[in-house]
Amino acid sequence: VQLQASGGGLVQAGGSLRLSCAASGRTFTRYGMGWFRQAPGKERDFVASTDWSGGITYYSDTVKGRFTISRDNAKNTVYLEMNSLKPEDTAVYYCAASVGGAYSDRARYAYWGLGTQVTVSS
Repeated sequence: VQLQASGGGLVQAGGSLRLSCAASGRTFTRYGMGWFRQAPGKERDFVASTDWSGGITYYSDTVKGRFTISRDNAKNTVYLEMNSLKPEDTAVYYCAASVGGAYSDRARYAYWGLGTQVTVSS
Protein backbone atom coordinates (compact mmCIF):
# COMPACT_ATOMS: atom_id res chain seq x y z
CA VAL A 1 0.00 0.00 0.00
CA GLN A 2 1.24 3.50 -0.82
CA LEU A 3 0.53 6.36 1.56
CA GLN A 4 0.50 10.09 0.96
CA ALA A 5 0.10 12.51 3.85
CA SER A 6 -0.99 16.11 3.40
CA GLY A 7 -2.47 19.03 5.30
CA GLY A 8 0.49 20.23 7.29
CA GLY A 9 1.38 23.87 7.62
CA LEU A 10 2.11 26.77 9.92
CA VAL A 11 -0.45 27.60 12.60
CA GLN A 12 -0.51 29.69 15.75
CA ALA A 13 -0.72 28.12 19.16
CA GLY A 14 -4.32 27.28 19.98
CA GLY A 15 -5.18 26.76 16.35
CA SER A 16 -6.26 23.67 14.44
CA LEU A 17 -5.16 21.60 11.47
CA ARG A 18 -6.48 18.50 9.81
CA LEU A 19 -4.03 16.06 8.29
CA SER A 20 -5.08 13.57 5.64
CA CYS A 21 -3.43 10.38 4.50
CA ALA A 22 -4.58 8.85 1.23
CA ALA A 23 -3.87 5.18 0.62
CA SER A 24 -3.63 3.36 -2.68
CA GLY A 25 -2.58 0.01 -3.99
CA ARG A 26 -4.26 -2.49 -1.68
CA THR A 27 -7.56 -2.99 0.06
CA PHE A 28 -7.61 -0.21 2.61
CA THR A 29 -9.72 -2.12 5.09
CA ARG A 30 -6.96 -4.69 5.53
CA TYR A 31 -4.97 -2.15 7.47
CA GLY A 32 -4.90 -0.54 10.82
CA MET A 33 -3.64 3.01 10.47
CA GLY A 34 -1.45 5.17 12.66
CA TRP A 35 -0.02 8.64 12.92
CA PHE A 36 3.45 9.26 14.27
CA ARG A 37 5.53 12.40 14.55
CA GLN A 38 9.19 13.26 14.69
CA ALA A 39 10.66 16.51 15.94
CA PRO A 40 14.23 17.48 15.04
CA GLY A 41 16.75 15.42 16.96
CA LYS A 42 14.08 13.20 18.52
CA GLU A 43 12.65 9.75 18.03
CA ARG A 44 9.60 9.12 15.92
CA ASP A 45 6.78 8.96 18.44
CA PHE A 46 3.31 7.48 18.40
CA VAL A 47 0.44 9.93 18.14
CA ALA A 48 -2.74 7.99 17.35
CA SER A 49 -3.99 4.82 15.71
CA THR A 50 -7.19 3.19 14.58
CA ASP A 51 -8.24 -0.29 13.54
CA TRP A 52 -9.65 -1.19 10.12
CA SER A 53 -13.15 -0.04 11.01
CA GLY A 54 -12.31 3.15 12.86
CA GLY A 55 -14.16 1.78 15.86
CA ILE A 56 -11.06 1.31 17.98
CA THR A 57 -8.71 4.22 18.54
CA TYR A 58 -5.67 4.88 20.69
CA TYR A 59 -3.89 8.10 21.54
CA SER A 60 -0.69 9.11 23.19
CA ASP A 61 -1.18 10.88 26.50
CA THR A 62 0.30 14.06 25.06
CA VAL A 63 -2.46 14.46 22.47
CA LYS A 64 -5.42 12.77 24.13
CA GLY A 65 -8.40 15.11 24.23
CA ARG A 66 -6.93 17.42 21.57
CA PHE A 67 -6.41 15.17 18.54
CA THR A 68 -8.90 12.85 16.85
CA ILE A 69 -8.08 10.09 14.39
CA SER A 70 -10.73 8.92 11.97
CA ARG A 71 -10.96 7.13 8.66
CA ASP A 72 -13.21 7.07 5.63
CA ASN A 73 -12.88 3.63 4.05
CA ALA A 74 -14.90 4.70 1.02
CA LYS A 75 -12.22 7.31 0.30
CA ASN A 76 -9.23 5.21 1.41
CA THR A 77 -8.23 8.03 3.70
CA VAL A 78 -7.32 8.43 7.35
CA TYR A 79 -7.45 11.80 9.09
CA LEU A 80 -5.90 13.43 12.11
CA GLU A 81 -7.86 16.38 13.43
CA MET A 82 -5.59 18.46 15.64
CA ASN A 83 -7.04 21.10 17.95
CA SER A 84 -5.58 23.34 20.66
CA LEU A 85 -2.19 23.02 19.05
CA LYS A 86 0.91 23.78 21.08
CA PRO A 87 4.44 24.69 20.00
CA GLU A 88 5.58 21.28 21.25
CA ASP A 89 3.35 19.66 18.62
CA THR A 90 5.76 20.95 15.97
CA ALA A 91 7.11 17.98 14.05
CA VAL A 92 6.97 16.07 10.81
CA TYR A 93 3.86 13.91 10.92
CA TYR A 94 3.84 10.49 9.27
CA CYS A 95 1.00 8.13 8.54
CA ALA A 96 1.58 4.39 8.56
CA ALA A 97 -0.30 1.18 7.85
CA SER A 98 -0.20 -2.10 9.73
CA VAL A 99 -1.63 -5.44 8.71
CA GLY A 100 -3.91 -6.06 11.62
CA GLY A 101 -5.15 -3.75 14.30
CA ALA A 102 -4.34 -0.43 15.90
CA TYR A 103 -0.92 -0.27 17.51
CA SER A 104 1.27 2.27 19.26
CA ASP A 105 4.49 0.40 18.46
CA ARG A 106 5.98 1.74 15.25
CA ALA A 107 7.61 -1.65 14.61
CA ARG A 108 4.13 -3.03 13.86
CA TYR A 109 3.79 -0.74 10.85
CA ALA A 110 5.16 -2.05 7.58
CA TYR A 111 4.15 0.83 5.35
CA TRP A 112 4.98 4.48 5.75
CA GLY A 113 4.21 7.61 3.85
CA LEU A 114 6.36 10.65 3.44
CA GLY A 115 5.74 13.10 6.22
CA THR A 116 4.02 16.43 6.33
CA GLN A 117 5.45 19.30 8.36
CA VAL A 118 3.40 20.86 11.13
CA THR A 119 4.77 24.01 12.72
CA VAL A 120 3.04 25.67 15.65
CA SER A 121 4.19 29.17 16.51
CA SER A 122 3.89 30.64 19.99
